[in-house]
Amino acid sequence: MGVRVAVAGASGYAGGELLRLLAAHPEFEITAATARSQSGSAVSAVHPNLLDLDLTLTPTDPSTLANADLVFLALPHGESGSLAAELPAHVKAVDLGADHRLRDPVAWGAYYGGPHAGAWTYGLPELPGHREAIAASTRVAATGCYAVATSLALAPLLADGIASTDDVVVVAASGTTGAGRTLKANLLASEVMGDLCAYKVGSHQHTPEIKQATGAGTLSFTPVLAPMRRGILATVTAVATIPGTTVAQLREVLNKQYGNEPFVRLLPDGVWPRTAATLGSNACHLQAAVDADSGRLVVVSAIDNLGKGAAGQAVQCANLMFGLPETAGLSAVGVSP
Repeated sequence: MGVRVAVAGASGYAGGELLRLLAAHPEFEITAATARSQSGSAVSAVHPNLLDLDLTLTPTDPSTLANADLVFLALPHGESGSLAAELPAHVKAVDLGADHRLRDPVAWGAYYGGPHAGAWTYGLPELPGHREAIAASTRVAATGCYAVATSLALAPLLADGIASTDDVVVVAASGTTGAGRTLKANLLASEVMGDLCAYKVGSHQHTPEIKQATGAGTLSFTPVLAPMRRGILATVTAVATIPGTTVAQLREVLNKQYGNEPFVRLLPDGVWPRTAATLGSNACHLQAAVDADSGRLVVVSAIDNLGKGAAGQAVQCANLMFGLPETAGLSAVGVSP
């Protein structure tokens, strides 16, 4: 018998992607999938792509989740903290929501509001020292989707000192699944098709998370809603600490950090990241440039927001927590077309 796994919030997009990955995982066995409004429905009725997964969604009850070895919390922000507090200490948990990401309760209050649930180990294995910390933890806070795309592009530059921690600028476009499955007028197909729209400009909740993960001092972050279902394309720019820094030097820093990583790929010169190339995968694609006019360092990243930005990242962390191969049940190969 493998590791018994429960998914709370299994009716949402991230929850559904978790079920898809777990159904093919060599060591994880799904024992419970819970939901609220969809409780009582067959999983296949909510997620038609999971026709062979013979499960019924049950109420999100701590006693049900307590029977698992591992619980994934795929709940809206602000809802997993109280539920996690009721889980027995021996049950390991990965939270896909924001409740346990921020160490600073003041930042939590400013960007999310409500009580601060406390910080768990931050779940981005590719950052220095994080892989070991995740492996030793029983509680892990998976990253925000924009935070993954930005942090993987930015963190090596700041750690190396090739870029200044001040005046970091990020513009990132995301597919509509990043906003969740709740019905919202601005996410209707007729509203999204043929349109790009910036939102939460200057106040997006992933800002303090990115700063915490990368060590950035000042950050200007502009998210953009794109007319696609899934994917994030982030353009990250920073001031070079030494004038005249070249693309070759920038690529050397990224290669040093990610050359042996299973899911992060620095693309060949002249090949730019595309969201379609990461679809359905746990990959992050990177490319670097130096702006010819300003001299700013530029790194562009692409991920699947439901893969490396959510469910895939969570499974990657869970693999480490149980001493399994980090790549178990995951792939860096995307789906095309």
